[in-house]
Amino acid sequence: MCAAFTRGALATQAGTGFDADALYRQRENLSNAKQAADLWAKRASVDFDAAWKLARACYWIGTHETPQNQRGALERGVTAGENAVRLVSNRPEGHFWMAANMGRLAESFGVFQGLKYRGRIKDELEKALMLDPSWQGGSAEDALGQWYATVPRLFGGSQQAAEQHLRRAISHDGNNMSALVFLGEMLLNQRRTAEASTYLQRVIDADLDDEWAPEDREFKQKAATLLKTIRR
Repeated sequence: MCAAFTRGALATQAGTGFDADALYRQRENLSNAKQAADLWAKRASVDFDAAWKLARACYWIGTHETPQNQRGALERGVTAGENAVRLVSNRPEGHFWMAANMGRLAESFGVFQGLKYRGRIKDELEKALMLDPSWQGGSAEDALGQWYATVPRLFGGSQQAAEQHLRRAISHDGNNMSALVFLGEMLLNQRRTAEASTYLQRVIDADLDDEWAPEDREFKQKAATLLKTIRR
């Protein structure tokens, strides 16, 4: 396993004077996320941290880019995740971010992409879960819950399994806003409005996580929108 880079080391090696981690913290300006991704890409074939961070950045870019550029970013993220797993297979980061990019491709680009990636997504998330169930606030549990909720029953989907995984994610981190919002939305679709409202309100009331503030702000906005549908 390659040694992890200290903050700013990637930028120093690349000779740019920029700190990829600092740029990525300002990812709500998409050009910063793209610059960070390009810095990590210089080392992604040989350095584990650079590879999984590139996969993570590509997921953000691929979910915030203009529609015509999303697919390329997500496919780059899949490749970066594969590189991370090739370099270090016994850490969850590569497995998770590879699956995340695949999941958005499956969701956004038609039946073929869904069929192509469906099994691989589940396999990679289960590997991440096996390696560290509590990693990143139960993120693998959260993502598996979303997989079971969105995949048709014929292909392995299960609302019961989805709810179990989402609740386990929340047990690892009571402020896992992704799991809270998705569970709230799922309960709302099942007309379990009182429960749904409780979980969505938790998102509204939770403090922002410094590391995930851009994502948290989006989850808070979605929770507020869902709550309005309940309270009308």
